[in-house]
Formats: sequence, C-alpha cells, structure tokens
Amino acid sequence: MKVVIAEKPSVARDLARVMGAKEVKDGYIAGNGYAFTYAFGHLVQLCTPQAYGYNSWTISNLPIIPANFKLESKKVKRDGKQMDDTGAVKQLNTIKSLLEQAEEIIVATDAGREGELIFRNIYYFLGSKVPFKRLWISSQTDKAIKEGFANLKEGTEYDSLYMSARSRSESDWLIGINATQAITLAAGNKGLLSLGRVQTPTLAMICSRYLENKDFKPQAFYKIQAGFEKDNISFKATSNKIDKKDVAEQTIARLTVGTNARVAKVEAKETKEQPPLLFDLTSLQQDANKKYGYSADQTLSIAQTLYEKKVITYPRTGSRYIGEDVFEQIEALFQHLSDHAEESIASIAKNLIGAKLNKRSVDDKKVTDHHALLVTDEKPGHMLKEQQNIYNMIAKRMVESFSEVCIKDITTVTIDAQGVELIAKGTVIKQYGWRLSAEQIEAPDEDKNNDDQDNENAQLPKLLAEELLQILTLELAERFTKARPIHTEASLLKAMETSGKEIEDDEMRQAMKDCGLGTPATRAATIETLFQRDYIKRDKKKLIPTEKGLAVYNLVKDRSIAKVTLTGKWEQKLEEMRANKVSYDVFMKHIKDYTAKITKELLTLRISLAQEEVKPQQKGKIKCPKCEKGLILLYDRVAQCDHYARGCDFKIWRTLNGIFLEEKEMKNLLEKGKTSEFKGVKNSEGAIVNAPLVFENFKVNVG
Repeated sequence: MKVVIAEKPSVARDLARVMGAKEVKDGYIAGNGYAFTYAFGHLVQLCTPQAYGYNSWTISNLPIIPANFKLESKKVKRDGKQMDDTGAVKQLNTIKSLLEQAEEIIVATDAGREGELIFRNIYYFLGSKVPFKRLWISSQTDKAIKEGFANLKEGTEYDSLYMSARSRSESDWLIGINATQAITLAAGNKGLLSLGRVQTPTLAMICSRYLENKDFKPQAFYKIQAGFEKDNISFKATSNKIDKKDVAEQTIARLTVGTNARVAKVEAKETKEQPPLLFDLTSLQQDANKKYGYSADQTLSIAQTLYEKKVITYPRTGSRYIGEDVFEQIEALFQHLSDHAEESIASIAKNLIGAKLNKRSVDDKKVTDHHALLVTDEKPGHMLKEQQNIYNMIAKRMVESFSEVCIKDITTVTIDAQGVELIAKGTVIKQYGWRLSAEQIEAPDEDKNNDDQDNENAQLPKLLAEELLQILTLELAERFTKARPIHTEASLLKAMETSGKEIEDDEMRQAMKDCGLGTPATRAATIETLFQRDYIKRDKKKLIPTEKGLAVYNLVKDRSIAKVTLTGKWEQKLEEMRANKVSYDVFMKHIKDYTAKITKELLTLRISLAQEEVKPQQKGKIKCPKCEKGLILLYDRVAQCDHYARGCDFKIWRTLNGIFLEEKEMKNLLEKGKTSEFKGVKNSEGAIVNAPLVFENFKVNVG
C-alpha cells in the first residue's frame, strides 16, 4: 500500500477522488492501492522550553540553547499549561498505523518549504523508515494531479529544502524564545513583551516610518508658473524649486503678463514602457491592498481558496516568471479567458490569440519552486465577490504581461522668460500596448512623494526652438515638502521584500527577494502577529503602532534584533542552504552565537530601566487567586498576576458587567470572592439589578 500524506483533509479528498480511492475511513481515504491521509497544518512542533527542564522564566536560565532540538505533538494552552492537542494526537496515531503498513510514502503536502517541514516533522517524530517520494505540482487541476503522480520525484531531492525549513524554524525558536523572555524580564515583568527574528525588524520599519512622518516639519518652497497657448492648446511651464520666498518674489518680478518668452530647447524622446511582470504572492498582496484594501492575510486566504477550487496555480510563489514549458500553454489559457473571463479581460485575451506575445515574464532561470501566478483552464463557476476580485486581478495581469510594450513620446520644452528658466512636459502615447488593459490614469504609489508634477501637461502643441510665446498668466505657487507616508500593508510588503531598500524596478526587486524580510508565504503571518501582540492597529489602510508597539520599539531600536539588514542576510543564507551552498551546522552556529549575544544585550536593559522611576501598577497588595504567590498588577483595562513570567497566566478585565472595579472592589472580588453591592448591574439575562459581583471557579457572575 502507498500512503499519501496531504497537508489538509480537503486536499486529501481531492487527490483520492482523482486517483480512484473511495473508501472513507476514520482519518484517511483508501482504495486502488492507496491510503490518502492528512495533517491539519502542523501536527508536530518543536518542543517548548519546559521539555528541556526550563519551567520558569528566570535570568539564570538564559540563553536557552538546546544541544539537539526535540519534536513533540502539537500543544494547546489551557489554564496556563501546555496540553496535548487531542485531535492532533489522534491523527498522528492514524498516520503511524498507516505507515506501519506502507511500502512507500508519497509526500503531498504543499509543494514549498513549509509543506516540506510539516511532512518531515511528522516522519521523524514517528520514527518512520519507509522510503518516500514527492508529489510536486503547481496547480490542483485533475490533469496536474495525474501528471504529478505519474512523475513523482525522489524524496531526497528535497533534503536541502527541508534543511532550510528546519533551520528557519529552529532559528525562529531560539531568537523568539530567548529575546521574548529576556526583554520581558528586563522590563520587570509588566506583561509579556514579544520579540522575533522577522517580527521585530518589521515592527521597527512601521514605527520608524510612523515617527518620521509624525515628527516631519513641512518646509515651504516656491515655483513660478506661466501659462501659454499655441494652436488653441493651452499649457503651462514651471520653474525649478526656489527655497526662499524673497528670492522667488524677486525672480517673478522680472516677468510680466503680455511679454514674450523664447523657446530655448525642444527635446522629444521615445520611451518604451514594458508591461508589468506576472504576479507572485507579495505583489498580488500589494496590489489587492491598494485596490481593495484587503490585508495580506486576507489576500493569501482568498488565493488559497481559489487554488483549492483549481482555478489558479499555487499561490505561495516567490517568482514572477514562468518557464518556456508553461509559456507553450499560455495561448490555450488566453482561449479559456476569452470564453470565461469578464468582458474587458476576455476581449484582450481574444486579441492575443495568434499574436506575437511579449516574453518579459518568461525566464527558466528565474523560476524558483513554483512559477508566477496564473489562472488554470478550469471554468471558474460561482465565486464570492472577494474571490472574483482576486481571480480577475490575476487574469488581468496575465493579459497585460504578455501584451506589447506601451510606446510614448515624451517632450520636454525649455523656455527662457527674461532669464528665468521654465520647463513644460507633455506625453503622447503612440502605442497603448499593454495599457489598453490598464487604468489610463494610475493611482499614485502610496509610498512615493508626488510633489513634482507641476510641469506635466496633458497635451503640448508643436513647438520649435527660438520661437516666441506670449506669457498669458503668471503665478507664484507656494508648495510644501511632504513626509514619506505612514506604511500601509502594500508599502510594508514592498519594504519587506527588499529589506527596506526603495527599489521601483520590478526586475531589481525580484533579484532582491532572497534577502528580504521573511518569504512571500510568511509575510502575511508576520504582520498578523503584530496585530495579535497589540503592537499595531489599522487606521483605514494605514498601519499605526500602538503605545505598546512604540514602547517595545524604543527599547530595541538600537539593538541588532531590530536591524532589517541583518534579518535580510539570514534569509539570503537560508536560500543558499536550499541551494546546498551553506551547511545547516554553519548557519545554526551563527544563529546560536547571535542568540547568546542578543539575550545578553536585552538583559542589560535592566540597568537602564532600573534607573528610571517606574511606578508600580498596583496601589495595594492583592493576592493572585490562581498561583497564590503572585500579586495583582492593576492596569487601565485589565488586572494581571505579576508572576506571568513564572507560568501564571491569570488575567481579568477591570470592567465587568458594565462596572469598572477600583482597587478596593478588585481586592474584595479576588480575595473574598465577592464585591460590595452595585446598583444597575446587568445580569446574564440582560436585566438590570442591584447585586454584587461574585468570583467562582475563575468566572465572574452577578450574585
């Protein structure tokens, strides 16, 4: 029997259907010589510090660096303790039983680094020795699945991918566990402060941009604008920036409406604007955030659903290119789009059938694990609005990417007005090319400073050098410098992709992807983690740091853990490991040395924090009802045990049933089990009554 291990039940069901297995069992589907079983994502994880004997958070334990990492079944947290996830244990037992009967394993987890890690962790945790092969496909269509099973890869071909995934997982554990405990202890246990290898430099980018924007002081500058007309075409010409108002006023005083100005120079330049590259996950997330306001996580979730519906290719791709083999199928996909896409996309797709296609996005050498995002030849069928939007974005980008270049004539006219140089620019599109499918007026990039568009004209008349033009209007325009905008998810993803370097060129950014922050598959999760930690919040599209986020940033901004370039270099090394250019041992030695260094750095914060007069949050002594050793800290919204770092997770809201509890009543509730009687308390039925609040079995009810 061949045992196929998928990443989730829905995928296992799909594979089983295509391969003719129909007997539904508990935890797997059997038939036709196969057993199709599945994980629920990560069934196996790296052991927690407790497994190595570190049961409390103390400085003497740090840094925690296991000699060898151990694996354990997935855990969940209940009542402050790590407990086995019963569903994970049950499924692992099912997989173990199947592997004991298997002659061969077929790995069908997602074809990428994370999917490889999910399988290998299960395989090594269960101690299996059964040989395995790899199903490596880029779409979930029946055709792709059948071809994949007919061309299984040797499992050992993906050993370097696994070592890269393992190194990423272990380095995240080492830095996350040690840095989080170190900064929490250094800050005096005033609640959990979480740090991470990718999380912290990402937070640093958000906070530094926010503070830069907030502290920015606009500087006034001035431009002289003159209006002209020829052949019934009005246009304007503008001076260069003048910093001082008195100089600007003296300059414009030299000019008068009605006088002539001389055309000094006319330069016409033809430019070819190449179509955009196909989408990878990150660029899709950026554009979906700009166009629809979707979060990175939301876009990934929608794309994953479309993949499982078989209508798009593998979404977690980091490549914006396809190979020659896939290019051969593009015309057939255009035929499919001409029949099934929305009208505007279908008409362009129809025109591309039989035409000479632009091959900018075709490069075998630049395809990584998976090629760029494409639609498949499956009929889309009914989709939710959000799914339709993402599908259309991918389809639209396909027809754009293979269309002709856009050819423009850009004319720059230099005018001499009494010794004052004025510039006028105009653009004429000679061949729309791929822009027939694009919005004719593009929305400005949210991360760009668009101060300098005063000399742009929709149209210019034909002008010749030395001809004279009459000044018809004259204006001294006051402008102000602008701060770089606060990050949105789109601009943050772009910055993560290039480790904060401002690179506009698509191909240059693609070349930088190996040393960005995180990977296309993990960036959304990193941003979501910052929300979960209460480090950032959304204000429409803007990402705003919270007070907690800024406090953490101010603590670590000068420490190496917040440095974007360092994390980018690690990502590069992980990619090199995948290509067998860097060994696991060399990389992990570097990470362990760094862990010891950053832990020591963060613990020195105790000195600087101790020098400040930090007022205790509690005003009196309230004994923790859970661990009975800690004292309750009173914050604005919650009350929490000060033994958090030692394993007690007791926390309670200060506003309960509509009543805010002052210190005295919180003491009554937690130590005596009952407050004084309150007027106007809402009970469980929603009625307003006069009653005390009662604390029983760690729950609060109306007495």
